Order: sequence, then C-alpha cells, then structure tokens
Amino acid sequence: MEDLEEISGDVLDVALRLHRQLGPGLLDSVYEAILAAKLAGMGYFVSRQRPIDTEFEGLHFEAAFRIDLFVDERLLVEIKSVEQLHAAHAKQLLTYLRLTNQPVGLLINFGGATLKEGVRRLVNDYKPSASPPLRANQHKE
Repeated sequence: MEDLEEISGDVLDVALRLHRQLGPGLLDSVYEAILAAKLAGMGYFVSRQRPIDTEFEGLHFEAAFRIDLFVDERLLVEIKSVEQLHAAHAKQLLTYLRLTNQPVGLLINFGGATLKEGVRRLVNDYKPSASPPLRANQHKE
C-alpha cells in the first residue's frame, strides 16, 4: 500500500497533465471522471461521489455529503472548476476530512489558467506534510 505522500503526488501529476491537455473551462464532473479513470488505470481504487453519512446530536443523516474522489480509501480529493478558489472551498474540504476522520485531502481547481495556483493540500492532524507553499493549514506542535 502506498503512503499518502505518494498517492498525493500521483494525483497531482495526473491532474497537471489533464489540465495541460484539456485546459480550463470544462465542468468539474469532466475533470473528475477523467482523473478517476486515469488513477484507476494506475492501480488505485477510486470512488467517485462517495456518499458519507453523518450524525449530529443523536440524529443520523444518510448521504449528508459526497466526496468527489476517495483514492485508496485514504485520500479525499475535492474538485472545482471555478475562476478562483475561495476560503469556503478549503473549509468544505476540512469539514469533510474532520467528519470522515481522514488525515489529508487535496483541493484541485481546474478553472484557472494554470493548475499551480489552484491546488491546496489540507491536513487534519497529519504530521508528515508538504512544503509550506502547498499547505492551507499547518499542524502546530
């Protein structure tokens, strides 16, 4: 089983190639489908639009939200195709990480001229981490 750093790297490599070849402007569902197919072709188990149940104060909610891509049951990937990312997008992924008790997620925006400014790596109490420019939140020791 590959570690999260390798999985994240593979997802970003495929996303970069995908953005270079197709460019911005397509629906996020198109990027999601192609990214999922490419990762599956590399041997990863990829779930698309995975429904997640949640509980709040004793109430159970089925399919309260959906994860765009869940790679190898370990990495959440939230895909956007907007002109620019907003703080709400990162908060959404952080909430998904917290509610699923997963350590790492990628927020990828295919809507910009280049993918570089559209990638955020978010962590939920995960110590091994990416270089500071890729982190949207940092674990404080």
